[in-house]
Amino acid sequence: MKFAAVFPGQGSQSVGMLAALAAAYPLVGETFAEAAEVLGYDLWALIQNGPDDQLKQTEYTQPAMFVSGVAVLRAWRAAGGPEPDLLAGHSLGEYTALVAAGVFPFREACELVATRGRLMADAVPAGEGGMAAVLGMQDAALDALCQSLSGERIVEAVNFNAPGQVVISGHVDALERAVEAAREAGAKRAMLLPVSVPNHSSLMRGVVAPLADKIDATPASEPGIPVVQNAEGKVCDGLAAMLAALRGHVAGPVYWTDTINEMKARGVQLVVELGPGKVLTGLAKRIDRRLPSLCVEDPASLDKALAALRGDT
Repeated sequence: MKFAAVFPGQGSQSVGMLAALAAAYPLVGETFAEAAEVLGYDLWALIQNGPDDQLKQTEYTQPAMFVSGVAVLRAWRAAGGPEPDLLAGHSLGEYTALVAAGVFPFREACELVATRGRLMADAVPAGEGGMAAVLGMQDAALDALCQSLSGERIVEAVNFNAPGQVVISGHVDALERAVEAAREAGAKRAMLLPVSVPNHSSLMRGVVAPLADKIDATPASEPGIPVVQNAEGKVCDGLAAMLAALRGHVAGPVYWTDTINEMKARGVQLVVELGPGKVLTGLAKRIDRRLPSLCVEDPASLDKALAALRGDT
């Protein structure tokens, strides 16, 4: 069976995540111990004990989700899980996918992700930026609505997560106007998210150059497994094109619907989400209910995914 592994990004974190997996697979704790040497603080203690407010801060969330994804990947491999035919990650999760593909070494990528988190946290003054989710509007209609409201105060459609499920990003006051306008235009739901950073909007343009410098300073190798990247929902041809897509993506949209559709076009029959939560599993079902999707975040879900790949009933 041809399958893809996908890695979640910000929003899937929770205090206590991966505790059961760590108890069964020592590699999980070892992965976080390795990360602590790079980061200079005990990330595992933060994840297990909180405080939740700190874990939700971008500069901590990004390393937390990146390292969690790698830890689950290592547990998957330790359990005899086969290598996927395709890889992808949602936003930050793309960095995990690139480690899984052999593009970046883990420790160097951990340092890169920590830099990304700090740069994004500092890009906009506290309280100025944010994100909101809009459900039940056509993508093009929501995009046009945001463009009509965006001027000196920015609001943009940035995460095309599934048909009729889009996240918008920008200045908080512009987001509030857009949420109200979306409701008036017939959106089923529109609400601000507990995110303090306007991810993937043009407000992140100041992050592009310093992040690109860090990307270029990180050792990189040609991928051993194809990666469908968010920037276009396509597999880039070779390392140079992959890194080019990665450099500018912090200020560009996430095309997740296109990412999953590209996997289907390449013959993927199962999507396995490696990492905490079930966000990407849910999105895959919204994109195509005929495409089986499973999450792996604890021993039971890992065993279930392995059984599915073996064809056990």
